[in-house]
Amino acid sequence: MSLLFSEYTLNSPRGPLKLANRVVVAPMCQYSAMNGEATDWHLMHWGNLLNSGAALFIIEATAVTPEGRITPACLGLWDDRTEAALSDKLIRARKLAPATPVFIQLAHAGRKASSASPWDGGQLLPVDQGGWEMEAPSAIPQLEGERLPHELTKEDLQDLIEAFVIAAKRSDKIGIDGVELHGAHGYLLHQFLSPIANQRKDEYGGSFENRIRFPLELFKAVRVAYQGVLGIRLSASDWIAGGWTPEETADLAASLKSLGANYVHISSGGISPAQKIAIGPHYQVPFAKTVKEKSGLPTMTVGLITDPHQAEQILQKGDADLIALARAFLYKPRWAWEAAAALDGTVASNERYWRCLPREAQAIFGNVKVGQR
Repeated sequence: MSLLFSEYTLNSPRGPLKLANRVVVAPMCQYSAMNGEATDWHLMHWGNLLNSGAALFIIEATAVTPEGRITPACLGLWDDRTEAALSDKLIRARKLAPATPVFIQLAHAGRKASSASPWDGGQLLPVDQGGWEMEAPSAIPQLEGERLPHELTKEDLQDLIEAFVIAAKRSDKIGIDGVELHGAHGYLLHQFLSPIANQRKDEYGGSFENRIRFPLELFKAVRVAYQGVLGIRLSASDWIAGGWTPEETADLAASLKSLGANYVHISSGGISPAQKIAIGPHYQVPFAKTVKEKSGLPTMTVGLITDPHQAEQILQKGDADLIALARAFLYKPRWAWEAAAALDGTVASNERYWRCLPREAQAIFGNVKVGQR
C-alpha cells in the first residue's frame, strides 16, 4: 500500500488529529492582503488548494504584528480587524471544499521586513515610500548598505512573545486546527538561531544555547497558551560557512520536543545572499532525515519534490513522515489527484468534480458513483 496515501496522526494536548494522507500544502506567501487583512484573492487561493486532495493545508506566513510583515501586502493576525477578515475568507473557502485540516504559519520577518513585493523588486522600502523600521536580534542589515534594523531589547522580546501568544489564541478562536511557528528562511526566529544574523553580547547571543534561547522561550509560551497541534518550520542549514547547521537544527528539534512540539517542518536557507545552495531533487531530504533521527519528532520535508514516486520513496525509506509541496501545487492544483492515480491511492473531492476524471483514474475517488442525466 502507498505510504503517501496512508493515514497519519499528529498528536497534541488537545488530542489526535488524523490526516487522510501524507500530502501537505506548504505555506506560500501571496502578498495580496490589504493592511494585513485577507482579501478575495485568499478566498480563491484557499478554496482552490483545499480542493487539491492534500490532507493538510497550511496558510501562508502570517505576521503577528504590523512590523513583522515582509511587505505591506502581507497577511496579518494582530487585531480584531485582521482576525475577522481571515476568519471570513477561511470559513467561506472551507464551505466550498471537502473537510480538510488547516494550519496557520505565524511569523515575524525581522530584518527582512519592510520590503517591496517580489514583482516590485523585493527590495527594502524607504520609510517615505511605505517602509518602516525593521526589528532584529542585532543591528545588522540583510544586505550591505541597507539601513540598520532596530536591535530588540529584552522588553521588546517579551512583547513579541505576547504577540505570538495572542495570534495563536486568535487562530484557535476562528477554528484553525494547528499552528506552525516560522523559524526558517532568514526571518526573525531564524535570525536569532544563526550566528550570521545574531551577534548579541547578552544571554540571547553567542553560544548555541544562547542563540536558541529566545525561540525556545517563545515556543514554550505558545505551547502553554495553545493546546492544539503546534509545530515549527526550521531552516536546517544557512548554506554558508560559519552559519547555522543541520546538527544544530537536530539538537534544537530535540529541545522543542521536550517543550511539547508536535512536529517539525524542515527547509533551508534564507539568512544571507551569500548562501550557496546545492539545489536539486531531494536536496533538503537529508536534513529532514537527520532531524527526525535525532529528535524523534514527526518530520515534514519540502523542496523540489514534484513526482509521486519520488515522494513515496522518501516515506518508504523513513527519511520523513509527511511530504510538503508548495509551488508544485500552484502549477498543478490537483497534484494529489495525479499522485493518487499513480500510486493507487484515494482522495476526497468535492462532488462537483466527480465526473471530471478520465475513466482509468476514477478509482481515486474511492467507491463514488455518479449518475448521468
